[in-house]
Amino acid sequence: MDYKGIEKFIRPHLLKVNTYDAVDAPEMLAKKAGIRKEDIIKLNGNENPYGPSPKAIQALINSQLHIYPDPLQIRIKEALSEYTGIDSESIVVGAGADELIDLIFRLFISPGDMIVDFEPTFGMYSFCAEIAGADIFYMPRDADFNIDIEFVKSDIPEEAKLLFVTSPNNPTGNIVTENQVKDLLELGRIVVIDEAYFEFAGHSMAHLISEYENLIILRTMSKWAGLAGLRVGYGLMNPQIINHIMRIKPPYSVSNAAEEALLASLNDKDYLLSNVDTIIQGREKLYNSLKEIPHLKVWPSNANFILIEFDKKEPTKVYQELCMKGIFVRSYSSNRLKNCLRVSIGTPEEMDKFIYALTEIIR
Repeated sequence: MDYKGIEKFIRPHLLKVNTYDAVDAPEMLAKKAGIRKEDIIKLNGNENPYGPSPKAIQALINSQLHIYPDPLQIRIKEALSEYTGIDSESIVVGAGADELIDLIFRLFISPGDMIVDFEPTFGMYSFCAEIAGADIFYMPRDADFNIDIEFVKSDIPEEAKLLFVTSPNNPTGNIVTENQVKDLLELGRIVVIDEAYFEFAGHSMAHLISEYENLIILRTMSKWAGLAGLRVGYGLMNPQIINHIMRIKPPYSVSNAAEEALLASLNDKDYLLSNVDTIIQGREKLYNSLKEIPHLKVWPSNANFILIEFDKKEPTKVYQELCMKGIFVRSYSSNRLKNCLRVSIGTPEEMDKFIYALTEIIR
């Protein structure tokens, strides 16, 4: 058989999918800056600079890697129920929130269906929509990056099935209000609220799950618990949706290592939440420091990052000069964010070095 024409077997819409713009690995960043990996300051992935709980590390050492994980997720659901206050039958755990986003598309979206994306926001929703062959209806946020509910009510297409809202929004850091969420839910579509940064904001819509069967809440252990490398997240939703997701979910996608680390992290939540408090303090200190630098607009944030908008200095040049100093932040190519850089909150030492370098570059 002649495989030279292999592309003729591929689903046509997948031939043109735009690859998700993920951040480079530390090794690549070090090579780009021409320094050791240990010397880079990585502020581009919204990762936890303090790492996981020591109990989670010990749990990894003791985890039974030769045994398949529990496909029913009994222990981790019970632990998450205690942590969230949500019944375990309304919880599902995935290999990161990314797997749950993918499963939501598999469950609800057929090729040609439509989703609503409130831009600018997290790129995974539009990426998964492309893979699913869905149409994406982009609704721009207002001048302050908020969702204009009246505009949504008047302009949302009748055929739209899914609405994705990140709160706090990535990369702008602002939250959606309860009244806004209720208005969206009343539109009769499936509304997905991505609360990846919940612990940094202390603001959730999880209490609405029992009231609205069309509400899905997504959370992750990557940010607050420092488990980004293990890929474990969870969803809170109506048990009816949970049952359908469990029917199509790969049974062993959440590894034993991730399970044990999740359980240990929840058992050490006070330690982890103290690190969250430290990150919040670092965020506020960075915000105040950035406001002292001329020609910058600093957007207030409820997450573990801050969006900086430049009105004079070309952000691309700032980004490149920071890279040369071994400091890596997030840049954007979209029209709405082309003058912006997003910086994750690192340790106090990393933040001091970032502020010093930024001031030196733009003065």
